[in-house]
Amino acid sequence: MSTNAPSVGIVSLGCPKALVDSERILTKLRAQGYTVSPDYDGADVVIVNTCGFLDSAKAESLEAIGEAVAENGRVVVTGCMGVEEDRIRSEFPDVLSVTGPHQYEAVVGAVNEAAPPKHDPFVDLVPPEGLRLTPRHYAYLKISEGCNNRCSFCIIPHLRGDLASRPINRVLLEAEKLANAGVKELLVISQDTSAYGVDLKYQESDFRGRAVKTRFFDLARELGDLGIWIRLHYVYPYPHVDQVIPLMADGKILPYLDIPFQHASPPVLKAMRRPAHAEKTLERIRRWREICPDLAIRSTFIVGFPGETEEDFETLLDFIEDADIDRVGCFRYEPVAGAKSNDLPNPVPDDVTEERWAALMETAQAVSAARLKTKVGREIDVIIDSVDSDGATGRSVWDAPEIDGSVFLPHEDDLSPGDIVRARVAKATEYDLEADLI
Repeated sequence: MSTNAPSVGIVSLGCPKALVDSERILTKLRAQGYTVSPDYDGADVVIVNTCGFLDSAKAESLEAIGEAVAENGRVVVTGCMGVEEDRIRSEFPDVLSVTGPHQYEAVVGAVNEAAPPKHDPFVDLVPPEGLRLTPRHYAYLKISEGCNNRCSFCIIPHLRGDLASRPINRVLLEAEKLANAGVKELLVISQDTSAYGVDLKYQESDFRGRAVKTRFFDLARELGDLGIWIRLHYVYPYPHVDQVIPLMADGKILPYLDIPFQHASPPVLKAMRRPAHAEKTLERIRRWREICPDLAIRSTFIVGFPGETEEDFETLLDFIEDADIDRVGCFRYEPVAGAKSNDLPNPVPDDVTEERWAALMETAQAVSAARLKTKVGREIDVIIDSVDSDGATGRSVWDAPEIDGSVFLPHEDDLSPGDIVRARVAKATEYDLEADLI
């Protein structure tokens, strides 16, 4: 193997969708013969894949660019904040290139120009599933780009455009390759997963001699036949989402829905330009759990949105309790340059927003603790993420990596990441479980 192959380093910020973009860029570069450097010193060029959703994320992106410039000097910038090229270049005029999100070819071209590839048939080999930045046993599967929604607080359509679904045969082929490579869990992601295929009018594609529609339910059904864990993220609660609940009850896909409700008060939801039917949503959740009692629901909420009253906030707390939301993430409202919500009246003072954030997290913690307490004594499946001298740490079917809870298996140090084992829950805390291997 050639020792002169150019090396590339990458800093990937933001959401899993950006991580998938980074993986695709690395896969293309690896196919050209580049090696991947784990540090600045060993890299001929460094890619910084930025996030530009919130001002705090932009600040983190600028800090990462600055560090890469200081430590290496040869920096290619891409990702969501890349749409603000003037701002980036005003602070870091020496960056080699600035591009926006999912502009893979432009990024690869910039790297090629900065550190031309050297052909070597041994170095050029790439595994069929591509290169990934996640552990070997799980992977993100991105099914579309962009979004057709126009939420007042969000600039994703401006950054990434309208919904652009990938044809289902390409998605299923990628999923199949990942499963064949040993991936045990696929996390399905997009900006609006349940809208999958609407832009393509649910067109049919040939996959393994069968006509399959580019549609949310069909995708879930087909992925469920792979025999691995399938977890659905960013699912807007459109009516047709009801159709996937029986697949969860049958064990085809995991009993887990990540639904970004954002709020529950109709006036706030209207200001957010989001559906405002909390009562109907509660009834649907009850029906879902009748069909699939093990269903776990994760959601994110925003507190301190302009115009949010104390009554609105109490409505939100009541919803979290009434809906028994298993896993909750909460954001303090933050103005985003270009968002329509910036023009709304009656901003909520920062100290009030902070108080509401703390109160919401306290409520969510109590709900989570109560939900997990019901698992004590049950036998559950656990996928192992890490093992050390103290034992193994994994996740249940109700836990996504890095954002949800964990399952601890004390003293079980002979397991390996990726193992799926059966365990009996012995103890529950606010967010985590402790279990004994069966």
